Amino acid sequence: MSNTEVTAIIPVFNDRASLTKALPSSIETLSRITQQFEIIVAEDGSSDGSAELVRVFSKKDPRIRLLHSDIRLGRGRALNRAITDAKGEIICYYDVDLATNMQHLSELVTAIRNGAEISTGSRLLPSSDTVRTGGREIASRSYNFLVRLILGSRIYDHQCGFKGFRRDSIRPILPTIQSDHWFWDTEILVRAQRMGYTVAEFPVHWRAGKGTTVRIKDVFSMGLSILQLWWQLHVSEN
Repeated sequence: MSNTEVTAIIPVFNDRASLTKALPSSIETLSRITQQFEIIVAEDGSSDGSAELVRVFSKKDPRIRLLHSDIRLGRGRALNRAITDAKGEIICYYDVDLATNMQHLSELVTAIRNGAEISTGSRLLPSSDTVRTGGREIASRSYNFLVRLILGSRIYDHQCGFKGFRRDSIRPILPTIQSDHWFWDTEILVRAQRMGYTVAEFPVHWRAGKGTTVRIKDVFSMGLSILQLWWQLHVSEN
């Protein structure tokens, strides 16, 4: 039986440059939270040498593990795979660009230690400190409003890439998840709430990462995903 307390998952697709900062920062931050941790880099079919970089790091520090895929799985499926493979009792993940300040990682883990099944950072609470373009802010608030309205969620920010889970609570949900890419974050929170799970949401300091863009195609796709999940929950699964 593993005595690993925390597994930190970093989803990666062609993010070699960001990894050079994210891995040392992760080790430093996690070391202040627990001595029993591992880092899984869920590397999803990269072609920029991301996997090779992680292998170099893992030779120096065996707490870093590479979970490589030769083909592109999509962010959601890559996270499912990493969560299934995780040894930690508490599993968290965050975006490789460290858009959410790593000072919040302790808060993410502590919420699970204190009894929540899921913890999540929020860019949309009154005391959140968020900087991004006006267009992205409007799109995010509109999207999250629709999730609350149509899917009955009580969370304010579903898509913040900074979440923690109790391992024994999250794994039973994974087989029900339909989304294999960006909508995964929203679907996991909506399904968890329907199962009666406690979700701790807290404000974070967040800065948009370089190269992060929201395309019209993505906005349309995620709007459609809201309706598809409503149909699954209220029609096809009943």
